[in-house]
Amino acid sequence: MHVQKYRSRYLPAMGLAEIAALPDKEWAPVIVATGAIEQHGPHLPVAVDAFIAEAIITLALERLPAGASCYIAPPITIGKSNEHTGFPGTLMLTKKTLRALLLSVARQVHAWGFKSLCIINTHGGNTAVDAYTLREIELKLGLRTQFVSPQVDLGISEQENFFGYHANEAETAWMLALLERHVRPGLAVCDYFGKIGDPGELRAERTGASFNWASQDLSKTGIMGDAPAGTKEKGERWLPLVGQGYADEIAKICSRARAGA
Repeated sequence: MHVQKYRSRYLPAMGLAEIAALPDKEWAPVIVATGAIEQHGPHLPVAVDAFIAEAIITLALERLPAGASCYIAPPITIGKSNEHTGFPGTLMLTKKTLRALLLSVARQVHAWGFKSLCIINTHGGNTAVDAYTLREIELKLGLRTQFVSPQVDLGISEQENFFGYHANEAETAWMLALLERHVRPGLAVCDYFGKIGDPGELRAERTGASFNWASQDLSKTGIMGDAPAGTKEKGERWLPLVGQGYADEIAKICSRARAGA
């Protein structure tokens, strides 16, 4: 993938005068990625979420339409991953540390004159902390905030949609397309916590009634989903769709902000 457009919009690559002179701070969002370093089963590297976040941003910037703009903050690569305790390879932040990092980025973004901060989050364990911290940022600093999280239909099976939580078909496919040399597909297995049609509405994720869980409660392998179904061909087909979805969502955020600026 080309990274030219990513780097041209990466704030740490700019000098002070460049940042001061940016013409669209009133409406162009600053995007911070929140990822994770954590176990992803025996077949994937521990930096899956961090790799995918950078890939999504790169793909989105390549597809950003004329008239849309955004800038990229340093990513928060380590996330709140305590649910993966017990598996090797997991680094983690506490919820207080993740909140503090987001607040620190927001304060600097505000001081530089930007009016909007958005999060691209690739790790579910960050979601609650990201959400309440964004509300706090709005109240304390007056920045417009939101997640960039388009709904992209990859045509995944109903079973995988409901129970493919982690190191699953999509993540395996994306990593094969992005960094095949770091994937060990021979170690991938299909490991589901439940099945469509199981009685009751209580599930670990993606339902109105859920429960607290750790990875060890749901999987002995660390995989939650049909990892062998993820292929390089699927990843190469799906990644542009995901990139386009994020580009379209960023463009909508820009349009709304410009209308209100």
